[in-house]
Amino acid sequence: MLTDPDGADELRRLGARSVPVLSRGDNWIFAQNLGHVVRFLGLNETTGPVLPPARLMERLDLFVRTAIRIVPQMPDALLSQEVPGRPRSYLALAHHLFRIPESIQEVAAGAMLTNGMLTDGPPPDMNTSAALGAYGQRVLTAMNTWWDAKPDKSGRETVQTYYGPQLLHELQERMTWHCGQHVRQWFMLLEMAGIQPVVTLNAAAFAGLPMPASVWDG
Repeated sequence: MLTDPDGADELRRLGARSVPVLSRGDNWIFAQNLGHVVRFLGLNETTGPVLPPARLMERLDLFVRTAIRIVPQMPDALLSQEVPGRPRSYLALAHHLFRIPESIQEVAAGAMLTNGMLTDGPPPDMNTSAALGAYGQRVLTAMNTWWDAKPDKSGRETVQTYYGPQLLHELQERMTWHCGQHVRQWFMLLEMAGIQPVVTLNAAAFAGLPMPASVWDG
């Protein structure tokens, strides 16, 4: 989409309004769920989350706690800069990072996950690194309160998303690695700014998650 000027026209022709999309002729699916991709391509592959829901929530807790520590390290003067390779500001990235775990709670409560739920920008008064960190702390507290009180932690219930019905377990995996990927990106943004992060994560933090090979797209 960012490098192909005809990409948006092709999405509109298919009837898709967001990415990633996998198409074959006029047939297409959102490529958010690896199981859906495998079935669409007719592959004989086993898919599904590797980590159980409780482990996923532990990882998500780790990623959010890490972000709460490192996001406020970014100078406010840099928040308007755009991340490598796409038109997204540092401010929008940090807000999006925290919206990911917040949206899980909303979807589990009955809301449908929409693309806008994750991509709409922060409110006008959330325009400093400190405000972003405070938002992350609120999200973390609400997330753990929700999960601790949840009587059924199997992840077997079905939730609604813009790319079709999903098991909560599947959504938890996607949101966990998605959040982790943006934490990886924030580490790199701090490095680019010459700032040493106050905490780090090792490879074990990402083990068992279908993490992208690259920190940035393309």
